[in-house]
Order: sequence, then C-alpha cells, then structure tokens
Amino acid sequence: MRKISILALVLLMSGIPGWLTPAFGQEVQQTGQQQEQQQETIISPQQALSTLPPRASYNPGGRRDPFKDLIGKGKSGGKATVAEGQLTIENATLVGIVKTAKSFVAIVSGPQEFPYFLKIGDRLADGYVYSISESQVVFRKTHERGIPLMRPRDVVKEINPEER
Repeated sequence: MRKISILALVLLMSGIPGWLTPAFGQEVQQTGQQQEQQQETIISPQQALSTLPPRASYNPGGRRDPFKDLIGKGKSGGKATVAEGQLTIENATLVGIVKTAKSFVAIVSGPQEFPYFLKIGDRLADGYVYSISESQVVFRKTHERGIPLMRPRDVVKEINPEER
C-alpha cells in the first residue's frame, strides 16, 4: 500500500498523467473564463467610493460636543484670559496668617469669599506666593491679563495691626 501511494505521489509531482489531462484541462479552461469575467467586472475607484455607505457624522441636537476639550481654554485661537472665578493677586484678600511648626500659612479669601490656604511657592492665576512673614504676604506677579511680564513685580499684602 505504501509503494502505491509513493508511486502516485511521484507521478503527480512529475506531471499529470496523460489519461487525466482531459479532466484537468477542462478545469483550466473554466478558470481562464472566470478570470476573463472578473477582468470585465473591474470598476473604477469613483464607482467604488460611490457604493460605500455615507461617513459617520455627529448631530449635537442641543447637547455638548463630546470631543471638545473640557480642561482647555474653551475658545480656540484666542489669547489666554484669566477667568473671573480664578484667584488672582488683585482679587485675593488677606484674612490671616497662621504659624505652623515649619513655616507660615496665609489664609486668603477669593472672589466668591472662599478661603484658600497658601504656602510659599503656591501658584495663583497671575503669579505666586514669594514669602510669608508674621504680618505680611509678598506675592510675585509674573503675568498681567494672561501676558507674561518682562520684570516680575512684588505685591505686598499686610494684616491690619488691629487684627493681629
């Protein structure tokens, strides 16, 4: 049985035997006709694109755009502006200064009367806290209406002597 299978394999590898050529010849002719039919059905790229379904689109329908940056500026292409709700040096009101084991902490009231606890180096919208002593806080102003200043200015806010 092995000898027959090996012989059949050798015959197939050496070429198709003569008594099998008519059967295989018809299949070859049929595949040639199929190739001609396939070549006739080639369509142009424009036709292929016109048969595709339309591209996906987004209709907001009164809802917010889910792809809009929530943290970013909101308005694209404009200058960076300071929002009214942010804590700036001008709208910060010094309420008090607390002495801790290591340093001082300034208690500052913002535009909505919300308290902030600031340490040296804390950033505000237009600058940062430069130093804190027993009676005053020195802010270093580095920006004016979103534009960097050439020379930073120091702004000093003191506690009234009656409040100490």
